[in-house]
This record gives sequence, C-alpha cells and structure tokens, in this order.
Amino acid sequence: MALYLVQHGISVSKEIDPDPGLSEEGKNTVARIADVAASYHILPTQIRHSGKQRAKETAEIFKKTLHVKTRLTPIKGIKPLDDVKDFALTLDGTDGLMIVGHLPFLEHLTAFLTTGNPDVTVFKFQNGGIVCLDQLPPPFGWVIKWALMPEIK
Repeated sequence: MALYLVQHGISVSKEIDPDPGLSEEGKNTVARIADVAASYHILPTQIRHSGKQRAKETAEIFKKTLHVKTRLTPIKGIKPLDDVKDFALTLDGTDGLMIVGHLPFLEHLTAFLTTGNPDVTVFKFQNGGIVCLDQLPPPFGWVIKWALMPEIK
C-alpha cells in the first residue's frame, strides 16, 4: 500500500478568515485532481487532515470523489512547523493512508522519509497536488512512487 501526501487546496485570504477555507479556485483544483486520482483507481483506506478548515475541506473532496468509507479524522503532529521525525515513526506503509496538510511539513516529511534528512528538498508540492510514497522492504526505505500536480511547468 501507499502513503498519499496532499497539500491543501488554495484558500481564501487569512485577512478574510483567520482559519480560511478553500477558495473557489482551490475547490475546483482539488476536485480536478481528485477526479484524475479516481480515474487511476487511487483508493486510500483512510484520510486524515490537520484540522485546519482548508485541509478539512480538501480532505472532504477527496473522500467523496474517491469513495473512502472511513470517517475523516484530524491528526496531531502535522502542523506546518511540527517535527517530521516524531511523526514519521508513526507511519506504516501498508495502510493506504492519505494525509492532507501544509507546507513546509509535507515537503520536510517527504525529504525525511526518502533521504533521512528533512532539510533537503526532494519534491516541490503544489496546492491540491498528491505525492504518493511507497515503503520498500528493508534495508530500503521510502521512495516517491508518483505525483499528480495541478500544473506541469
């Protein structure tokens, strides 16, 4: 199974709302990526999010589009500046988990899982995009298996 890391969609300004939800552009982008993921039969078994409104709304779109049966669950330890090392110890690459969160946490987590160093850049996330990691058998670790990004530049 895989670990799916999703950066929340584009949100409205924090000046408008201190815990901003998705903008219309954000909703449309996330819906488009979720539709592509569904067409590839991407089937996470559970979706967890940071608890922030923009992450929750992104998770809801993926849940509906990908027909995930389990409840959406907020999860601690994935705020933008949280320590990825502690969180990484809780991961099991066999459970099909989708995590909807924020930068720089997701980029640091990806770097830590694939290289052991959270301070290198191994992938640049985009709002609404998915990075799929796969855990190889020992002595190997995690690898980036694929990504779906809203823009190819």
